[in-house]
Amino acid sequence: MTLALERTGTPAETVATHEIPTVACADLRVPLVTGGDIGYANLDHAASAPCLDKVRAAVDEFLPWYASVHRGAGFASQVSTKLYERTRGILRDFVDARSTDTVVFTRNTTDSFNLLARSLPKHTSVVVFDTEHHAALLPWKGPNVRRIETPRTRLAAVSAVDEALADCPQGPRLVVLTGASNVTGELLPVKEIAAVARRHGARVALDAAQLAPHRKISVRELDVDYVALSGHKLYAPFGAGALIGRADWLRAAQPYLAGGGATKLVSRESVVWNSGPERHEAGSPNTVGVYALGVACETLAANWDGIVAHEEELLARLRRGLAAIPGFAELRLFDAPVDRVGTLSFVVDGFDPGWLAAVLSAEYGIGVRDGAFCAHVATKRLIAVAGSTGQQAVRVSLGLGSTTEHVDRIVLALRQIVARGARWQYEKPEGRWVPENDPRELPPFCA
Repeated sequence: MTLALERTGTPAETVATHEIPTVACADLRVPLVTGGDIGYANLDHAASAPCLDKVRAAVDEFLPWYASVHRGAGFASQVSTKLYERTRGILRDFVDARSTDTVVFTRNTTDSFNLLARSLPKHTSVVVFDTEHHAALLPWKGPNVRRIETPRTRLAAVSAVDEALADCPQGPRLVVLTGASNVTGELLPVKEIAAVARRHGARVALDAAQLAPHRKISVRELDVDYVALSGHKLYAPFGAGALIGRADWLRAAQPYLAGGGATKLVSRESVVWNSGPERHEAGSPNTVGVYALGVACETLAANWDGIVAHEEELLARLRRGLAAIPGFAELRLFDAPVDRVGTLSFVVDGFDPGWLAAVLSAEYGIGVRDGAFCAHVATKRLIAVAGSTGQQAVRVSLGLGSTTEHVDRIVLALRQIVARGARWQYEKPEGRWVPENDPRELPPFCA
């Protein structure tokens, strides 16, 4: 069954096509609560991006060769070790890191920042905006952590970091900064803030979870010291991430985990720990996830022009369409327009965000995110700035799995919902809106 959406009378726009990598969910169809099914409109890339077709094919090719790494004598172990270690160089190139920078494999960005927090020299002062994702906001502990309120202009944001660093005691200092907001998609002035940090002798840790899938990153051009990223945001959903950056703090820190692989020599009386990245990679590593992450990074790096153009055109189309919906208000960090990736959050006056997301999913086959997006301070504040009340919003995030039809579908769907309401009844039995007496069945493999 094909969903019928009303026409708006607006002439069809010509949208350029760009050569971009394909994703595994392109042909996915989902059931509708009203009957039939429809092609899935994945507009939730900021939470977890779909798997690249190239990544899926590469993993399928590698799996017969999968074996233990580093200490296996078998030929398959040699293959696995080669791919695992080669990926360090791929990630270093992906972010244009310094040749001396280390690459530590982690589970995700949250894991990376917790590792870095455990590795800070004693009495390190940390400066972080309070609108950061919780992964970058929460790991830092102690009296020298300064959470500063994000100003409404980029220039004021730079000045705020300058003032906070000037107020820090003598000793090591670290500025933690997102590249692109996971709530609004806006890019922060990373290079300008890094220049301020240098004047104060501070280092900079960049949360690139939302930036890395959308824009080319250069550690050397931005002049940052650490970059954290996640494979599940980068179209490699196999549970791997990385912390890339200067080796000295990591080399001097106690191992993140104690166990095999992190050790050079163990006796009854003592332990000699490894000094390289494996110092913080105890246990059997996620070899498949690491390989998938490397394939994804190589694929994106070869296609940046098409990726950026594709996203910018869809984002412009989306924002034009949503802005015409009665009661619509977009959340923004900054008063003036800034460069941004394809993520935006909004509220619609008089409509519960969770209810809207449920209706979009059940009746239109559209996947979006609702809530506070693991950035509670930011979301609550920006909703108030937008002139609304409440604690939650709806987030739409574009990526390689997004199409013009998906954008048009959500705009038309929201117009219909605002004008006419839902076609089904919904309830909230456990804190989340769901269709009453939902007739849809989960796929057989969920049984």
